[in-house]
Amino acid sequence: MLRLASASLAGTAIEFYDFFVYGTAAALVLGPLFFPSFSPLAGTLAAFGTFGVGFLARPLGSALFGHIGDRHGRRPVLLGSLLLTGLATVAVGCVPTYAAIGTAAPALLLLLRFLQGLGLGGEWGGAVLLTAEHAPERRRGLWSSFPQIGPSVGFLLANGIVLALSAALSDAQFRSWGWRVPFWAAGLLALAGLWLRRSVEETPPFRALAGAGRRAEAPLAEVVRGHWRLLLLTGGALAVGYAVFYAVTTWSLAYATERLGLGRTVVLACVMGAVALKGLVTPLVAVLGDRHGRRPLCLAGCTACAVWMFPLVALLSTGDPVLMTLGFVGALLGMVTMFAVVGAYLPELYPARIRCTGAAVGYNLGGVLGGALTPVVATALAAGSGPPWSVAGYLTAVALCSLGCFALLPETNPRIVRRRPGPGAGTATAADAGAGAAAEAAPARGVSG
Repeated sequence: MLRLASASLAGTAIEFYDFFVYGTAAALVLGPLFFPSFSPLAGTLAAFGTFGVGFLARPLGSALFGHIGDRHGRRPVLLGSLLLTGLATVAVGCVPTYAAIGTAAPALLLLLRFLQGLGLGGEWGGAVLLTAEHAPERRRGLWSSFPQIGPSVGFLLANGIVLALSAALSDAQFRSWGWRVPFWAAGLLALAGLWLRRSVEETPPFRALAGAGRRAEAPLAEVVRGHWRLLLLTGGALAVGYAVFYAVTTWSLAYATERLGLGRTVVLACVMGAVALKGLVTPLVAVLGDRHGRRPLCLAGCTACAVWMFPLVALLSTGDPVLMTLGFVGALLGMVTMFAVVGAYLPELYPARIRCTGAAVGYNLGGVLGGALTPVVATALAAGSGPPWSVAGYLTAVALCSLGCFALLPETNPRIVRRRPGPGAGTATAADAGAGAAAEAAPARGVSG
């Protein structure tokens, strides 16, 4: 399990490195380089618009790679998604600016960002199922949290490189060529990830399905037809996690540098400290999910986010690095209380034959609802003078909507469900991701009910 979880974590970290390095560049340099005729505010909005395209592509990528994962196995998803995202990221670093090729520059940026999102949309489902379907029941939450550590590692790696370049280069050098270096580094990281994943074994549930001839013919159609309500609820439930994370790591970076006049090195250091702590506590929270259930932690995390958004904006508006870091830490701890357990939670909601598609599409639908819109909406809402309280109101509203969605989802931890009397007790078999094809029908009944 340690070898499998490490391979899953490494690949997820590399893929999210590719995705995050674009977000950092969008906050710092892409506006003036690719949208020079716009005002500074409009240029930032346009850059965040291209950032959002990656999120719009993620559900399509999860449907495409989910089909591959449910029809041909989880392993091909791990390799194909990593290769696609890595190549697209390297290509972003090679795109000429608007000054060189005019409107073709932002058009190419949009296309490559779309391909990035397509690859990342497939990554999460494959990586999480690699651990969830191999893991023992009592520790499924813990092992499934390893891919959830990957985003933190990828963010720290991406922004660590940007921070080092920002400190070592002049502003002119960074805008001229320095911003491209992190994109080029993605090529080496992708090769390392492919090497780590080359010997990964197929999961037992998929082997059981393939051996019994019970693979889904059209996984996406089956998910939409039989589990559309679950799909919408999981997308809405996870929206707050994306909204909070990208408010902290992307919007606040642009706001603090452009509106508060802080140096990008200082703000990046504040954000990175908070993200590092988030990564460290992820497996600890996941252990709580194994003991006490997935749903209670998700409800607690949503509540914490709803309560903390106004303090977050107040602390950010001070411009004090220590207080800003405190605000970021509080927001990300609320977010990780949910996201540490969703690696086990989402796969347990779906039967094995459509699990790769269902879990991945639901997860990435949350990315569209929360991640794609937040930097753009928050930048627009913060356009006036004074602290951006309207941003806090927006994030609080998203948190409350997600809280309502989590309240309508069932508990899936097999140990807890088995202890409950009544019809729901049958869901324990459904939640057992390692039970193989024989358990397929039960999760569908437990969820649809």
